[in-house]
This record gives sequence, C-alpha cells and structure tokens, in this order.
Amino acid sequence: MSRKVVQIAAGEAHTLALAGDGSVLSWGRGTFGRLGTGKEHDEHSPVRVYFPDASSPEKTSDPSVHSGNSDSSRPLCVGIAAGAYHSLALQDDGSVWSWGYNTYGQLGHSEVENVSLPCLVEHFQQLKSTGVKVCSVKAGAMSSFAIDNLGGLWTWGNCPQPSNDEDEGFCFLSYPSPMPVVDFYGRSVVKVACGNEHVVALVTAGEVHTGGGDDLLCYSWGNNNHGQLGLGDTISRSKPEIINVFNQECPWSVFDISCGAFHTALLTHRKSGGGQHAHCMCWTFGLGENGQLGHGTTANECLPRAVKGLPEDAVLVSLDCGLFHTSVVSSAGDVWSWGMEKGLGLCPDASFTGDDAGDALSPIRMHCAEGVKQVACGAAHTLVVADDGHKLWAWGRGRSGVLGHGKTTDSFMPFPVLWPRPDEDFKENNMDAQNEKTKPSNQEAGKLANTSEEIEFLRSKLTLMERYASLLHVSIFRKQLDDRNLPQSLRGSGVFDIGKELETILESADDDELARMQMFYRNMLASVKDKLLKRRVQEMVKESLKSLSAGSHSYTRP
Repeated sequence: MSRKVVQIAAGEAHTLALAGDGSVLSWGRGTFGRLGTGKEHDEHSPVRVYFPDASSPEKTSDPSVHSGNSDSSRPLCVGIAAGAYHSLALQDDGSVWSWGYNTYGQLGHSEVENVSLPCLVEHFQQLKSTGVKVCSVKAGAMSSFAIDNLGGLWTWGNCPQPSNDEDEGFCFLSYPSPMPVVDFYGRSVVKVACGNEHVVALVTAGEVHTGGGDDLLCYSWGNNNHGQLGLGDTISRSKPEIINVFNQECPWSVFDISCGAFHTALLTHRKSGGGQHAHCMCWTFGLGENGQLGHGTTANECLPRAVKGLPEDAVLVSLDCGLFHTSVVSSAGDVWSWGMEKGLGLCPDASFTGDDAGDALSPIRMHCAEGVKQVACGAAHTLVVADDGHKLWAWGRGRSGVLGHGKTTDSFMPFPVLWPRPDEDFKENNMDAQNEKTKPSNQEAGKLANTSEEIEFLRSKLTLMERYASLLHVSIFRKQLDDRNLPQSLRGSGVFDIGKELETILESADDDELARMQMFYRNMLASVKDKLLKRRVQEMVKESLKSLSAGSHSYTRP
C-alpha cells in the first residue's frame, strides 16, 4: 500500500501525495516550510513527512521526534490539503496537522509565524471529548477548512467577515483558531472549496445527507469582484448565499466543486435517477481572461455556464482548478484541460502564434497514461494519478522540482513522477530482509550492503531509461508509452518497427490528432532550421573577424 497513491493535492509550487499505508509525501518548493521536512530546502522528488505522537509534549519543538518514527500503532493519515504556501493533514483519529506559512493564522496556531514540521491543531483535540471529530480538511490560498462528523464546517486563517464599515459591508479578518460557520447549523456540509478570497460549499437541503446527491445545494461567499460567486453580479458577500441556478427546482445537481484564484468550476449530474455521474456537465464562472472558464473566450461570467467543449457522453469524476486553469477527468481515464500560459500548467498542445498569449480557451484533451482517476492543479503545474494509484504524471512549470521528476525544468507534456522513490523502495526491502532473519554476520552484512547498493544503482538506471524512453516515444508518436499497450512488433520479435508503428498511429488518428502532430513537427523543424541558421551566422561572423584581424596585422604605416 505504500506504493499506491490514494489522494493528491497541489499548492502554489509544492505537491502532496497520500499513500495507501497512511504516509504523506511532499516535494517542490520548500520556502516557509510548506513541505513539512523541518527545512526550507526544495525537494525535486517525493520525500516522507513524519508525524509525531499527538500526545507527545515535544510534538511541535523537537525535530528528532519527527525524524524517523514508524510506530504502526500510531494514527494513519487519511486526508491531505495544500494551500498556496501551507499544508494540512488529517489522521484517522480526527487529529489535524498543519505546517508552512502562517501569517494569517492558517495553521491554526497564534504563537508561531511559520512552521517547517507538522504541528497539531489543538482546537480539534479539545473537541474530541464532545464527540466532534474532523472527517475532512481543505485549504484555500491563505485559509484552512475542516468538516466534522456532524456536518459542521470550520474555518481559520484569512476569512471573509461582515465589515463595520456600512459602505464596504465586507472584509477579511485573520483567525488563528478554527471557528464554526454558523450559517449552516441544522444542516450538513458535504464539501468545501476555496480560492484566493472566495468560498464555495455543498450543503444538504435538510438535516442529513441522503447520499444520492440530489439533496445538495451549492452556496458561495467572499470576494466577488469577477463574478466568481456565480450569483449574477460582482457584489461581494460576507455570508453564504445559495447559487440559485442550482436550486431544488433545477434539473441539475452539483456533486463536485473547485475554486481557482478568481474562478469556480462545478460538476453536475441530472436528478432523474440515472446515477450520480450520469449525464455529467462541467460549469464555470468568474474570471475568464486566461481562458480558464473554457468557453472559447476571455470574457468573465457572473452566472454558471456549461463548458461546451467536452464530449457529451463523458462521465466526469474528478475536477480541480489551478490559479488560472481548469482540469477534469472522466471515468474512462481521459483528461481535459484549459486555461493559462502557453501550456505551462495545463495543455501541452496549446500552441499559438502572433500576439496570442498562448492560452487554451476551450478544453484540450491531454495525452496521459491510461487509467487516470484523479487530478490536482497548482499555480502552474498539473498532476494526475493513474494505473490504480501506482503511477503519477506531472507537467507544467518545473521550478523548485514541483513536478517531482528530479529536475527543475518545465515540461509541456505529462512526465512520470519518481514514484515510488527508489531509495525508499530499497530501504523497505532491506528492513524486511533483516527482520526475517537473525542478525547477520559482518561478512553477510557487508554482502547485503553491497548487493543493495548495486540493486539501487541498477534501479536508478532503469528509472532513468524509462523516463528517456517515455520522452522519446512522446516526441515521435505524440502519445505516452504504456507498457500495457506495447506495439505487437516489440512483443513478438523484440524489434520495434518505428516506421510501421508510426504508420499505424497515423491511420488511426483523427483530424485533431493529425493537426497536433503536424504542428508539433512543424515547430520542431522550424527550431532546427533556426538553430542551423544561427550557427551558420556565428561561423560567418568568426570568419569575418579573423579576416579583419589578419588585415590589421599586415597593415603598415606609410
């Protein structure tokens, strides 16, 4: 289970992954301690985050308590969340942990500024005696949220509140301790999402959630300067207000929500009993200047509007928003993205010329590994979970190692994350081998160490070759290399007929895929021509300088 990812979360420039054994891993930018490693160093591939015993008096001060304990009796993590510069984790006993940036109190602590190791949010520990237990956590840019087992919503950090100024009517206040959102008393909050300064929540129409999804209503509050609340205007709200487009009379019911910096995306299904995900649609509203709404324009929308560029028969199961881009996943494992900046963070096939910013104004289908089930979007990077949780792929801006493939370079196409980490893999194997046997002799221990080092070296080489093969395959055929779909020529004879395989792909490609391949090779050929021309010019300049230099030496004064 340590090799299987069950949840992912992306912050501004860091990424979190929750494994099936309850362990949490992080990578990317380490500033403010957002990775939870005790340092502010960047990590270019996944590293383990260690949690102390909640009952330990040293739980927030002694780094040695965090450094390597692995007591199986301790609570396991069951949820994670990533804000812009901070992180949250939830354990199965209801304990909430936080680390990273804390200027607005988003860690739930008032005494500290920033924290580089997981610290317990004490407020929820005190509530356990009353029967209240946190069951999910979520993070906004500078705020944090939790939903308890009674359906209550808690918030802390930078929170929207009524203003004392009658002309304003709305402001943000910093709360370092969780406080309940009293507007939903008597009902149950099922999901919550938060952008830079706005919040969206799914709440039951009655006291309890029936589980079918048709009883959920969508509320929004906070900053609304771009229409991101979906209420038909740009007036900010300090209190939750229902998005009336999806009221109880509406044939569509919202079952998933996500917020970008200044836009919102929703997934809906019809209420006609066709199953939760039957007849799905994606709706967006708010800021549209980078195409993050997917409507084919850069216009803002103050009311929810359906995204038309998605296949009508797509059964959507996962949704997430980055700062200025949006991604969705279907039950078939297909991924679509749209939004900001020439593909960085979202769409490798978005390529434009002239004055166009390069934004994808409509959904573009990604070419990821098969079996994608989850997606997470950061400020300028995207991550998906594939192969039943055993593979991670990332693309976008690679600064600080946020893509998790060991480098800091940008990637315009999905690239495999180093998962599982080779060193962790060998460490576990060595521990298992030692536990099964009695203490080995010095000679046996030496052999074991040498063997482990050799295996680690070979595994590292294999990982490197897999990455190289994947990149090469994508460059030639414009699709990911999947070992479950290896070409028949390679399976049968061990010889890969590239020409034949390319011909097969061209025959089966649709018009859009052929157009993308044509654009890719045209751009690549233009780059090669430009490079050759630049080198030729440089050679000509060098020759001219040599000639001038030779002429000046032979010149004599009359």
